[in-house]
Amino acid sequence: MKKVREMTEKIPVSVYVLTYNNRRTIERCLGSLGWAQELVVVDSLSNDGTYELCKRYTDKVYQREWPGHRDQYQYAADLTTLEWIMFVDADEEVPQELAEEIRREISNGAGGFDGFVVYRRTYYLGRWIRYGGWYPDCEIRLYRRNKGKWEGGLHAKIAVEGKVGSLKNQYLHYTYRDLSDQIQTIDKYSGIAAMDLLSEGKRFSLFKLLFHPPFRFLKEYVLKSGFRDGIPGLIIIVATMFYVFIKHAKLWELIHVKKENGNGS
Repeated sequence: MKKVREMTEKIPVSVYVLTYNNRRTIERCLGSLGWAQELVVVDSLSNDGTYELCKRYTDKVYQREWPGHRDQYQYAADLTTLEWIMFVDADEEVPQELAEEIRREISNGAGGFDGFVVYRRTYYLGRWIRYGGWYPDCEIRLYRRNKGKWEGGLHAKIAVEGKVGSLKNQYLHYTYRDLSDQIQTIDKYSGIAAMDLLSEGKRFSLFKLLFHPPFRFLKEYVLKSGFRDGIPGLIIIVATMFYVFIKHAKLWELIHVKKENGNGS
């Protein structure tokens, strides 16, 4: 069976990828995108060789300092030139089955849709996650260039003006290198999320600090059967609860420090 990277007939889709120090996963990602007629990469000044690796797969590799999630995503989208565009993370892979489904949809006029939700499966701590809060995980990934734009802050997403359908086949996500990597990521993104809440004028809530973490446990580990993913499933929910707790704790810290500074303390 031929692989995606061996396809000779390109699909008229522009795929764009953001990178920053993704040497561990970037070749698997870009190697799975050989079917795309156009491939655009925007690198946020990597220093681990990622930029050089990307240049092996496309001549449309750009470097730009990181301005924030929404702005960088939209910048990359604006560099594409085809009617249909798709965003793929640097630690993700598009299997042949999904690429062929995209080909069929585009060839058949996309059924009148202006965008498509695509589902994702995550590989974590040596196994594919099939339950809990990480599965099924989906968002709009494929859309008409003139119908979509990026909105939001840390968790920026594509908003499409028009009808949105869904694809059956999934793309694959190879997440954290190890638990140390996961903890560092939680620390980084919980801080960004707290800053987003502060900029939106959100107030600190003791209720959210105390009760949102156990609510996530009940919802994702119990009701969505996260326990069926074994120890990795348990680690996922504990890490999720910690992220939710520390995000609100950091919001309190930001508000407290801001108030103290305002008083001249």
